[in-house]
Amino acid sequence: MTIEVKVPMLPESVSDATISAWHKKAGDSVTRDENLVDLETDKVMLEVPSPVDGILKEIKMQNGSNVKANQVIAVIEQGATAAPTKSEKKSEQATSEHTTKPSGNGHLAAASPSVRRAASEHDVDLSTVKGTGKGGRITKENVMGSVEPKQEIGPQPTFGEREEKRVPMTRIRARIAERLLEVTQTTAMLTTFNEVNLQHVIDLRQRYKDKFEKQHNTRLGFMSFFVKAAVEALKRSPTVNASIDGNDIVYHGYYDIGVAVSTDRGLVVPVLRDADQLSMAEIEIKIAEFAAKARAGKLTLEEMQGGTFTITNGGVFGSLLATPILNSPQSAILGMHKIQERPVVENGQIVIRPMMYLALSYDHRIIDGRESVTFLVSIKDYLEDPARLLLGV
Repeated sequence: MTIEVKVPMLPESVSDATISAWHKKAGDSVTRDENLVDLETDKVMLEVPSPVDGILKEIKMQNGSNVKANQVIAVIEQGATAAPTKSEKKSEQATSEHTTKPSGNGHLAAASPSVRRAASEHDVDLSTVKGTGKGGRITKENVMGSVEPKQEIGPQPTFGEREEKRVPMTRIRARIAERLLEVTQTTAMLTTFNEVNLQHVIDLRQRYKDKFEKQHNTRLGFMSFFVKAAVEALKRSPTVNASIDGNDIVYHGYYDIGVAVSTDRGLVVPVLRDADQLSMAEIEIKIAEFAAKARAGKLTLEEMQGGTFTITNGGVFGSLLATPILNSPQSAILGMHKIQERPVVENGQIVIRPMMYLALSYDHRIIDGRESVTFLVSIKDYLEDPARLLLGV
């Protein structure tokens, strides 16, 4: 019985997807719920699992093909099993010989399934491999050590030749480029700067980080302080938490904070829903989950939709100062940067303090300069006196 493998229903507003990578080839055995292929949309990566156990009989759409929801991309022969290959037969024969013949040291040298699989993949005759494992067993390392390296000699560049490589943008990267260009062309974006002394935040983290991690099973980072400070500042500057819809200004009575996460495929912004109702531990746990899912390509569209304000941290890459671009349709974005010790004046004395430059990019169409500066100063005040975050003053 043959079963068709179809493209699943795509997220709302996504019309098609691109086949990114097949994890199986025609003729391979597959098991139910095993991931067969990755699909890339302009927003998220999707996995297509096998609906049944069997053999992948045919792949109808190759890597790079554009596909739509419910389109057939492969056919599985249900219940079938793959015939052993020539190398697998050799491996089985060699295994049989090794389990019945003593090795040079007088012990049996049996091969495990993973060893036989490695031998099959690299066409290695196990009867020629000397086992160095316990009791003379053949290990996977023994098999890999028997693989002859393949030497590929291609055309060598002549002296002075400069190499170029042209690759198409991924769908996600192309969508990011499109959105960023749209923002710069349709908003009156302006950036204001300030700096914050993080000495008290660092002291607080140093004092409680071990207890915090032991109690909540997550580390106490800087981001939870910034999210909390941003929420309190947004409460006092509601226009910064607003957005434009046509000729209307939409004031949001909730605080969904986007946290930018860098991945190999580009920058994604998962959203902390109702961040004002989250504890610092809950914020840190959610951010860690988002980061792991983002880098594995597992973020869902729902986790990245919406958001009323965004925080991005270029400091993790060493950026000292930058102007972040708005995350449309939001009206403002806060940029964090590298913490660097610098001389500052306190009470008439020059002292060394851990300082960070802050940048607030905003849409000048609805946010005035006074309000943007006031908002940024509020964040600075909360971070330089973090006790205010607990007291709500």
